[in-house]
Amino acid sequence: MENKYIPGVCNMGREEIKRRMTAGWTGLILTLIAIFLLWWLNPIKWWRLVVFIPAMIGATRFIQAYNKFCAYFGFGHLVNFGDVGKTDSIEQNEFRAKDRAKAWQLLAYAFGAGLVITVIVYFLL
Repeated sequence: MENKYIPGVCNMGREEIKRRMTAGWTGLILTLIAIFLLWWLNPIKWWRLVVFIPAMIGATRFIQAYNKFCAYFGFGHLVNFGDVGKTDSIEQNEFRAKDRAKAWQLLAYAFGAGLVITVIVYFLL
């Protein structure tokens, strides 16, 4: 069963969701590599903050896949339920507002997840 557009709830289909999951796993792997390198090289403590970048990238993609909602599409007034790369635009202002609010919400969750991971690495590594 293919998803359908619901303003502020769902704006991408199966192929886009698969793409986000793949990027999420990539972000997780990069986070683990960064943690390992920081542990192995033992640089000055503030270098541990670089873990935030891959952690937030991975978290953003996983959160988007789980919610079936792309933040970029939400800000750009776009939807995609077909082939990757082909988008349709949203014309209704009320739908655009709901999508924008959802996009900000997802980014806030991803920022929080990246921050939590970074704080843990900063103090425990």
